[in-house]
Amino acid sequence: MIKLVIKLGTVATFLMALITAYSLTPAGAAGGGGGGGGGGGGYDPYASPYTSTTPSPAAKATHTTHKVKKKPSNQSLFDDPAFAQGYRAAYSTIYDDHVYAAAIEQLQALGHDDHPNVANLIGYSYRKLGDYKLSQVWYERALKADRNHVLTWNYYGLWQIEQGNREQAEYHLSRIAAICGTDCAEYRSLADALEKPPGTGLVY
Repeated sequence: MIKLVIKLGTVATFLMALITAYSLTPAGAAGGGGGGGGGGGGYDPYASPYTSTTPSPAAKATHTTHKVKKKPSNQSLFDDPAFAQGYRAAYSTIYDDHVYAAAIEQLQALGHDDHPNVANLIGYSYRKLGDYKLSQVWYERALKADRNHVLTWNYYGLWQIEQGNREQAEYHLSRIAAICGTDCAEYRSLADALEKPPGTGLVY
């Protein structure tokens, strides 16, 4: 009888220890934090201006409606705090301040012109400055680095519309659909631009 009481007491003590340990586990321990992406405290270098006007953690440009594409190997650049900070500053110069020449200087100073995010934003900035030839060069460079860089297909599609190449813009739209589907913001914005009469001023 005494042995039975001791065994029951041991089991009870063990169960209490398990319950206590479980209750002390932080609620977010299994979740990661920051939502993934590049370095800089959860900052996501793939954040699209269509979903966020500031370079804060946001949904990736490639959405989850389709199979997630493998990130390019140079994505690890965003683990470098200096690179991530410089990219954030240039991003803000473009989307918050709309000072495109300064943004180009900031982006090129990063020393990684072949990174698709960097090349795309340089191309975008040249397009906003009206230099379509240089803009095209940089969009092509971005796509050479990453054929699935959805925001480049979007911006390059807008470039095509502004140049009167609507059939090419339709091709870009099909590329976006293959990458992130027809519900993603990049697809919708280019589709909306194609529906507007030729010569209509574009927002992006």
